[in-house]
Amino acid sequence: MAGSFHRGGPLYGGAAAPYRSQEGLSTRPAGGSDEVQLRIDPMHGDLDDEITGLRKQVRQLRNVAQDIETEAKFQNDLLNQLQMTLIKAQAGVKNNVRRLNKSIVQYGSSNVVHVVAFALVCFFFVYLWSKLSRR
Repeated sequence: MAGSFHRGGPLYGGAAAPYRSQEGLSTRPAGGSDEVQLRIDPMHGDLDDEITGLRKQVRQLRNVAQDIETEAKFQNDLLNQLQMTLIKAQAGVKNNVRRLNKSIVQYGSSNVVHVVAFALVCFFFVYLWSKLSRR
């Protein structure tokens, strides 16, 4: 078998098909373009089996590609839902921080007023006690 692959050898017709391979395929240049035309030699019947096998493989690849597409769409939808959830959570946190700051400003200022009033009352009682204790 190793010696049966000869380009243009007498085994496959010599000069009549200079580029014939052992599988029964031959190529010929197509004008001046870069394309190559392929001619299948009908004397090899196992090419039908190979074509059928290739069709099965193409069908399997198409099914895998469709599964990948379905999974990619599912993952994309999941990411979009997560993004929307994150945006909603971010808006909620921002709203709560704003409310917290507002309450700190409101109750913080009233606490300062209470502390100042308590300090004034304490100073007043200390002043009265110091005046009454001197007499």
